[in-house]
Order: sequence, then structure tokens, then C-alpha cells
Amino acid sequence: MSQEISGLLHHVELWVADLPAATAEWGWLLGELGYTPFQDWPAGRSWKLGATYVVVERSPDLAGDRHERRRPGLNHLAFHVADRAMADDLAARAPGHGWALMFPDRHPFAGGEAHYAAYLENAEGFEVELVAPIAS
Repeated sequence: MSQEISGLLHHVELWVADLPAATAEWGWLLGELGYTPFQDWPAGRSWKLGATYVVVERSPDLAGDRHERRRPGLNHLAFHVADRAMADDLAARAPGHGWALMFPDRHPFAGGEAHYAAYLENAEGFEVELVAPIAS
């Protein structure tokens, strides 16, 4: 394995209960972050950016109908955004695409005074954090 890719994330696979809703929600957000459609099959979709891709899949082995980020397992995915303006823009437009702003009373400093980010949650309970550079 090349040293340039050793340790980088290859892919993330999210099992979802509602594939059409997940495709719309994740497709919008990932597209805004620069991902492009990668794979498409009856039970799933994926989007790719560089060497990393994100999958949403409606697996026949799925147990349950909603993700619970507070249980053991995945809490959230955090993505870099170009700057504070991009974090703010995505947070403002997210509700029109199935995402709700989390911690609105503390936005954009819900992660602390030195951490500028938008925290979003989709209809199935998946959370994303859109992190702006500190000096933007």
C-alpha cells in the first residue's frame, strides 16, 4: 500500500431504513461538499470525493428503522468545509433538504468558542458536523 493513502478513510457505509429519503438528503449534502455520484444499485447509492466514498444502503439485514447516535456505534460524521460562510450557507439551506440544525441556541459555536461548525441531523437521526477552519 502506498504511503500517501495509508491510513486515509476508504469508505463509510450507512445503513438506512428509507433509501429514497436518504438518497435525497445525503445526495444533496455530499454534492454540496464536492462528492459526485459513484455507484447506484437497487439497495443503495454512493458518492465519491478523491479516494473516499460514502454509501447509503437499505440492507435486508437491517435491524430497526432509525439510527440512534447516542447508542454505541457511530455518533456522527464530521466534514471539513471551506470557510465559515460555507458552514453558514449549508446550515441555512439544509432544512429544505431534510436536515435540521442541531443546537440552534449555540450555533455556530456548539462545539466551543474556538470551534466554528454547523451540526445537522437528518430524518433518520444521522448527525453531521460541518467544520470551518479556525481562521476563516
